[in-house]
Amino acid sequence: MAKILIVEDNALNIKLFCDLLAAHGHQPEAVTDSRFALDAAREFSPDLVITDIQLPHVSGLELIRLMREDEKLADVPIMAVTAYSARGDEERIREAGAQAYVSKPISVVRFAETVEQLLKGNEPAKESAGASGAPEGGREADPGSSPG
Repeated sequence: MAKILIVEDNALNIKLFCDLLAAHGHQPEAVTDSRFALDAAREFSPDLVITDIQLPHVSGLELIRLMREDEKLADVPIMAVTAYSARGDEERIREAGAQAYVSKPISVVRFAETVEQLLKGNEPAKESAGASGAPEGGREADPGSSPG
């Protein structure tokens, strides 16, 4: 069981991420205000951090940089998620210090695979800019829709 910190300001995304992680046997901890994320990460000592990029107050990019500069958090893998994917975003996110990037709406399969790869110390393959990362025939997760 891995401890995973989620930094996300959208309640539906938090529920989705927490439910997925718990279903895979992990212990998720959510922070909704990025101003408190660094302190929460230091206290929680996560095995992985999943952060949105478009956050109020402290952006996900800035949070990633701050974590990389923090002695206690510098080696914790980071997965960035964002709904705003444009050409060059993945490169900026990786340059800030994230090991993985997943665009929203997330593919449930890709999300779970990326989490497991990061926890094993493997760097996931790059995602195509603007692509959701859903495998052919894969299921997209839209927290705004009700499950089938």
